[in-house]
Amino acid sequence: MQRYELEAIERITTRAPRTYRTIEVETLTPIIGAQISGVDLSEELSEEQLTEVKTAFLDHHVLVFRDQVISATDHKRFAGYFGELRAVNPPPPEGDPYILEIATSAEAANVAGNGWHADGTDNPEPALGSMLYLTRVPETVSGGDTMFANMHLAYEMLSPAMREFLDGLTAIHDGHVALKDFVAPPGYVIPRNEHPLVVRHPETDRKVLYVNQGYTESIPQLSADESRAVLDMLFRMVPDRALLSCRVRWYPNTLVFWDNRCVQHHATYDYYPHTRYGQRVAINGGPLKG
Repeated sequence: MQRYELEAIERITTRAPRTYRTIEVETLTPIIGAQISGVDLSEELSEEQLTEVKTAFLDHHVLVFRDQVISATDHKRFAGYFGELRAVNPPPPEGDPYILEIATSAEAANVAGNGWHADGTDNPEPALGSMLYLTRVPETVSGGDTMFANMHLAYEMLSPAMREFLDGLTAIHDGHVALKDFVAPPGYVIPRNEHPLVVRHPETDRKVLYVNQGYTESIPQLSADESRAVLDMLFRMVPDRALLSCRVRWYPNTLVFWDNRCVQHHATYDYYPHTRYGQRVAINGGPLKG
């Protein structure tokens, strides 16, 4: 491992632990993820609880809440603490316009989120974050885990020369990349937008490597061959560097909240022919700045 890579890792792993008064925070890995206890999401959070949850969210990027028996109203209230709720697009033909059902049947050939990506980066203003609440999980000892990767660290582990090269470039994010077999309903236009290849987190100002295999099509400042080579190299960073990621095992009544601005995720489909069911609520984000 190169010295600049070690320094990037040490900036995270050697930071002083925070002290919390109203919640308990147990890290999943030294790099990303934390399990939160001492919070009942079926009730309104106190101001101090909310402040501490927000602090943990910015520190760990992925928060796991176990044993939460909540309604759709509770789910949306918790998401609403962090911003305006994001409507499902395209809208569901029936049901709540802010709740996306995540259901896998025994006949599924694939599942939503199977492959490293960030949600909706083809949109002009991608989501701030998502909250996925699962109530039914595969009837197996294990299976269906979701992995999350820290894209701050992915950027920081690049060589200084590569970081300098990437800063200032942009990337095209096209929904057709993710939705190859999707039949759009009448009137729905699949998004295609250009974002900085390296963005700054709007709350921490830390740089983020902002490309993902699910949506990123090309780097317009480069030739087609150069763009493909650079993107393939950047895409490989996440699966090739296990230390970037944490793995969340699902149990019934678990809610996971991740920061879509600096995290990629991958829902592993290793539980065929078993089923699982949950609901996701997303939160609107703002414009991305380099």
